[in-house]
Amino acid sequence: MNWLNRMNNAMEYVETHLSEEIDFDQVAQIACCSTYHFQRMFSFITSVPLSEYIRRRRLTLAAFDLQQSDTKVIDTALKYGYESPEAFSRAFKKMHGVMPISAREKGIALKAYPRLSFHISIRGDVEMNYKIEEKQGFDMFGVSTVINTDEDHLEQPFVEIPNFWSQCVSDGTVDRIRAAAGLGENGQIHGVLYNHQNQKFSYMIGYFLPQSGLPQGFEKLQIPPQTYAIFSTGLFLDGESGIHELWRRIWGEWFPSSNYEFANGHEFEMTYDRGNNLYEIEVWIPVVKKPGA
Repeated sequence: MNWLNRMNNAMEYVETHLSEEIDFDQVAQIACCSTYHFQRMFSFITSVPLSEYIRRRRLTLAAFDLQQSDTKVIDTALKYGYESPEAFSRAFKKMHGVMPISAREKGIALKAYPRLSFHISIRGDVEMNYKIEEKQGFDMFGVSTVINTDEDHLEQPFVEIPNFWSQCVSDGTVDRIRAAAGLGENGQIHGVLYNHQNQKFSYMIGYFLPQSGLPQGFEKLQIPPQTYAIFSTGLFLDGESGIHELWRRIWGEWFPSSNYEFANGHEFEMTYDRGNNLYEIEVWIPVVKKPGA
């Protein structure tokens, strides 16, 4: 219940500041977590980014204002944070399908996004197995790319990361990593998510650094000691991992109900060959206990 109260209090702050500049750090502080953690958790729970939710609510209230008063379009635009009537009109038409001046016409159809609140939903259909482990620091090597996390495209990492893997398989990079790591032809290598900044993060495909040092042509990544929450997809056939759904459940179900929050460190997708054409992926997420937990 404490989590529900905190989240609903955060939404109350958002709702009462829709006509002002909203401080995301303050929203997260009310929810008792970091700004990054709150925004990521909010997106997975609601399937909409926090910034998009705020935009929809502002444009919903703007439509009410225009319908129910003689407020000028320019005043309404400024009230809800738009720098010009033109920018406001574009956003208004994109959501409502009509220009703001048309909102007062009788019989005009507009869209309304209701205020969001959080409630307990008792499902109990699929359990989540996890373990908390402390890991010593270690080094990895491999190749990396930058993954975009544009808030208008929540699924973008689930497209860009598989595309990066496909590229590395087709151009022989995966085979070179396996050879440098001393793995066999079908040896499984891993993925690392790190350096989260604004709407992007880095993603490395690689393996543990061999004792002989950094192989030529690859990057080195140092991983500090860290406490991890570790989740498993369970055993699966090749190509049927369910890794995307696991990520969604971690952020949308486990984090909200746990005593931990994201520690803003390296995250891992560790793939293992379990034999008989069966595989398993573990997701390692760096965590710290929530204040007061």
